[in-house]
Amino acid sequence: MPILETFGLEKRFGGIVATRDVSLSVEKGARHALIGPNGAGKTTIINLLTGVLRPTAGTIMLDGKNITALPPHARVRLGMARTFQINQLFLELSPLETIGLAVSERLGAGSDWWRVVGSNPAVTGEIVAVLERFGLADVMHARTAILSYGKQRLLEIALAFACRPQVLLLDEPAAGVPEAERHEFLATIAALPEEVTVLLIEHDMDLVFSFADRISVLVNGGLLVDGAPEDVARDPRVKAAYLGEELDA
Repeated sequence: MPILETFGLEKRFGGIVATRDVSLSVEKGARHALIGPNGAGKTTIINLLTGVLRPTAGTIMLDGKNITALPPHARVRLGMARTFQINQLFLELSPLETIGLAVSERLGAGSDWWRVVGSNPAVTGEIVAVLERFGLADVMHARTAILSYGKQRLLEIALAFACRPQVLLLDEPAAGVPEAERHEFLATIAALPEEVTVLLIEHDMDLVFSFADRISVLVNGGLLVDGAPEDVARDPRVKAAYLGEELDA
């Protein structure tokens, strides 16, 4: 059963067509990758799904609800969270404070987040559990600015995860992660709970084919191929679109 769907999604910037007639279906609990050459429109799709951009045409459905006209914060409340290609973190806060802020905001505490964290053991327990899941418990009190880049990327995913999303959108999460931190990083992503649907944008084909159970290929703003990883890897249209780039299942 699809949890996220688009129908005829299109985005124009003046005379430039960034996406055209994209009809995408992401099944509940899926590990779904969206790939394509540079400039294919992948991040535009994520920005449309999350409400950062308004589509020129088309419809977006989340768990059976039409969210096409909803602002980003309303989509978060309905269960959609994302990460970005470039970290969007509070560098002066610690991971504990960062996740505490996200959990308290979700609970409606707003500016009193520190009071909620300090007075509610259940909230504190949830925050620590999130930090442990993402391998951040040992640095929970450190300033985010001094964390390694891999830890910062994990913190951004943890921040999105703390919103308790139904659908988690990961925009090139492994970009820039050093080789020394890569194993821990990939293992943490692979261990995300099955009930959280993941839509992944990624250039790293090793990560894509080890993680995804379904792949959609975007080329020139349109959906070229959609299918199982092994079928996508063998498709001559995909190999042609990547101009000889290696695609191994």
